[in-house]
Amino acid sequence: MGERIERVDDHDEIVAVVSRSDAMRQGWLHRIATVVCRDTQGWTLVHRRPDDAARFPGRFNWLLGGAVAVGESYEEAAARELAEELGVRARPGFVFKFKCEGAISPYWLGLHETVVTEPIKPDPDEIAWHDWLTEPELIDLVRHEAFVPDAREAFDRYLVLHL
Repeated sequence: MGERIERVDDHDEIVAVVSRSDAMRQGWLHRIATVVCRDTQGWTLVHRRPDDAARFPGRFNWLLGGAVAVGESYEEAAARELAEELGVRARPGFVFKFKCEGAISPYWLGLHETVVTEPIKPDPDEIAWHDWLTEPELIDLVRHEAFVPDAREAFDRYLVLHL
């Protein structure tokens, strides 16, 4: 049946356990946990997805993350995704969540952030390229057409909170 996730409603309450592929195909709301990574100077990690990635191939993103597993909190999923994708063990702090219409399907996006102080080991299946960008550099890149549209929406919401 594939990856199992919790289907949720408009209030982010659990409705059922379903396969992620069914949730995406049917347009059912589910949960995605993401992490913004900064270094000790405040620069933000940005990456490009591999060209053969199933979702958003070759696109740039400022968020790491993925689906929240059954029985997992947003925070637990963010920490797991950070370890899987970057090899970093940390407890990212929750910033906000919102209902994202999504370029592929709708979902609740939980955004977290952490400061990375250890060497990173990007998973090549998830990250084809990465760099640390200053805020002005990130703002310029977010407007590029090759940026993941859902990540652009999250960035715009993040800026509103931090102005």
